[in-house]
Parts: sequence; structure tokens; C-alpha cells
Amino acid sequence: MSFTSKPSYESPLNSRYASKEMQYIFSPDKKFKTWRLLWIALAEAEKELGLNITDEQIADLKAHKDEIDYEDAAAEEKLRRHDVMAHVHSYGKLVAGSGADGIIHLGATSCYVGDNTDIIIMRDALELVKKRLVVLISKVADFADKYKAMPTLGFTHFQPAQLVTVGKRASLWLQDLVLDLENVEYAISTLKLLGCKGTTGTQASFMDLFEGDNDKCVELDKKICQKMGFESSYWVSGQTYSRKIDFTVLSALCAIAQSAHKFSNDIRLLQHLKEIEEPFEKNQIGSSAMAYKRNPMRSERIASLSRYVIADILNPAMTASEQWFERTLDDSANKRISVPEAFLAVDAILGIYTNVVSGLVVYPKMIEKHIMDELPFMMTENIMMEATKRGGNRQELHEEIRQLSMQAGAVVKQEGKPNDLLKRIADDPKFGLTMDDLMKVADPKLYIGRCPQQVEAFINEVIKPILDSHKDDLQVEEVELKV
Repeated sequence: MSFTSKPSYESPLNSRYASKEMQYIFSPDKKFKTWRLLWIALAEAEKELGLNITDEQIADLKAHKDEIDYEDAAAEEKLRRHDVMAHVHSYGKLVAGSGADGIIHLGATSCYVGDNTDIIIMRDALELVKKRLVVLISKVADFADKYKAMPTLGFTHFQPAQLVTVGKRASLWLQDLVLDLENVEYAISTLKLLGCKGTTGTQASFMDLFEGDNDKCVELDKKICQKMGFESSYWVSGQTYSRKIDFTVLSALCAIAQSAHKFSNDIRLLQHLKEIEEPFEKNQIGSSAMAYKRNPMRSERIASLSRYVIADILNPAMTASEQWFERTLDDSANKRISVPEAFLAVDAILGIYTNVVSGLVVYPKMIEKHIMDELPFMMTENIMMEATKRGGNRQELHEEIRQLSMQAGAVVKQEGKPNDLLKRIADDPKFGLTMDDLMKVADPKLYIGRCPQQVEAFINEVIKPILDSHKDDLQVEEVELKV
């Protein structure tokens, strides 16, 4: 038997929660390879605009773009105390033969690679979040459609209220997710590159390189955006893009966390009622002490991670508000943590949510039992109308049924017996109704209003067009759920 030591902290977001796809997006490989793509785009654009850069140099940059020597970069950073310049020098050693080491990062400041890469990574991460949302919307829609006509007890204030259906309740979860998808798509649509703006956003270094040619400075930004897959850059900037952008992006993630937390609350309450349970595997242990337990641990994990994301939104909000003039560096350490972790957590949340809703177990008999415990009280208006048709006085019947309801309620609460209101009404000659008469109005489906029609219309008019327009996004692989 061999033992492996793990003496350093590792983030649970990597080891337990987030997918490999999202982990890669925020990996060093993705970051530094993107830096090199940006340096190549800069060199190409500068060459196209007339600077003395050769095809051989650009070809050399491209040939070595994925060869990242992390040990050498770390040694350079220790020497130079600057992460960007460490990688400039490390990359430069690979392309010195063509002289490309001398034109890497020409005219740029650190934020050219740092901030543009952050935008690119957030865009890619939002695209993955969007795909996971679309898959989740599809799964929730399937559940809502399947149970659109199954009556269930509605709750307001977690007190019994008028009946809804299992599917109609699920349509509330679904609508929240649709709103979240709109937020994510809006965030993606508004992202722009920083471009190449220089140390204080004035492009002064490029005005010097292009000998005062304003048009070439403008064209430089356009060319870089085009090469990196963006339509445009931000109109103006300091040294960095506005940190409000991070807040906009994380706001979309925060909204997803809110929706997921609400869903998880509902499932946990429903599991307590024994009406609906989250998936529970054959060999899964619910409690180390109480062997009979089936704890809703997946929904609890959704709630736990969602709470983290909801709290995390304060980080970009404070960072954006506390920037000074053209920039300060008190954003850097915070951004390195708050932005990636929000994405990693939301990625995990969406994976667990999809897992739970795909395997929900519904118990119709328990749902029916809870309905019948409360339905007699909800039938009273219909009973009064029927008795009035048979010659009764509506006001007298109202008072009588109020008294009988209080008596039946006392039996339920004080004696723990079943609700016997219908029997009391059938035994009361003032109503002139038999138990058979009463049972005709005891069908729960008479009390669900337009629930099935509402769900059908929502799926047909809103959900199906979304899924049709995002067919490619439905191909995302399911996330493996870890303990």
C-alpha cells in the first residue's frame, strides 16, 4: 500500500465541484496561451500598419505560441518582480533567432495582455455557462411538461393554499432560468476588448510608433479586435477596462445562484413532505449515524454554493467603486480570486441542478394524501354553491360551514385525526347533500385552474423557441457529480 501526501491547500471548487471544462478556462495554460495570441495579434496588426516587423518574426511567434516553460517564467518573475515581463522574456528566448524577441509587446502595457485576456476568458466562461443553462432549461421543461396536470397542494408562507400542479410549480423554476439565460446572453453581447490603449488609455505610445498618425491608432484597435474575435473595443479607458464590467458579468452569475437556491429550497421542503425526492443512489449513505435517512445533500450543496456566489458579487462591486483615476492595483489580487471562483461555483451549481432535476422522484400517493387533508376546506365555496342551488340560504350555509370547518380543524390539530369536514357536511340536513354528492366536487383537478394550459403555453411559446435556437448547446456533456 502506498500513501500520497497532500501538504498544500487545494480549492474544493477544483477537486470537488467544477467541471474540467470550466477549470481549463481559468487555467494557467489558457491564460498564458491567450497572452501569446494577443502578442501575435499585436505584432500582425502593427506590421499591417507599416511597422518594421517581418513575416519570419510572426511565423516564429506562432510556431512557439504553445511552448510555455513555467519554470523559466517563474525564475524570470522572481528576478524581475513582474509577471507580464517575466513571460515576455521567457517567450522571447524561444524566438530570439528571428529577432521576434525584440518586437513582443511593442508599445503595449501589461493590461494589454492582462485585461484583454480577462475579457476573453469571461466570454468563454459565459458561453459555457450559457450552454449549461440551456441543457438545464431543457431538463426542467421536460419535468414541467410531464407533470403539468398532476394536482398538488400549493403553499403561500409554507401554509396550505389553493391547489397548483407539480408541473406548474416547476414552470416557476423554469421561468427564473429563462431570465437568467437572458442575463447571460446580454452580458456576452456587451463584452468588448480593452484593445491597445497604453499606460493611461491615451494610446500615446502608439501615436509615437505611428509618427502621430491618429487613423493608424484607431485601426490598430480594430485589427486586434477582429483577430481576437470581437466586434469592437471599449470607447475609452484608463489603463484598464472599467471594473464595472466584472460586476455586470458576476451579476448574471449571481442571478443564476438565486434561481438555483430557490429551486433547492423547494426540493428540500418537498423531500421533507415526502412528495418529491432528489436522486438517491443504491449504495448512497444518507447519514453516518441514522441509517434510514435520505438527506437532500445535492440540493443542500446547491444552496451552499449559491450562497457563496451571492456573497461574492460584493467583490466586483467594491472593486469598481474603489478604483482611483486611471487605475490602482488593489483590484488585481481580488479579481484573481473573485471572478474565477464565481464561475467555477456556478458551473458546479448548474451541474448539480441538472443532475437533481433529471432524477427527481415523485410520490403521487403522498401528494394526493396531502391534498385530501386540505381539500375539504378548499371545497367549501363549491359546496355552498351546490347547496344554494338546492334551495339553501347562502348566508346561513356560510355560517354553518364556518362552524363545521372549525370543528373539523380542531379534530385534525388537537386529536391528530383525519379531516372529517365532508362527513360533517353530509350529516347536516341544512346542506341537503350526500357523501356521493360531495365526492363529485372532490376531484382535485377541479381546483387547479389553468395550470396545465399555462405550462403548455409557456413551453410552446417560450421554451421551444429557445431550445430550437440553441440546438448546438444541448450537446454539452453532463458533469460528473462528486461527493
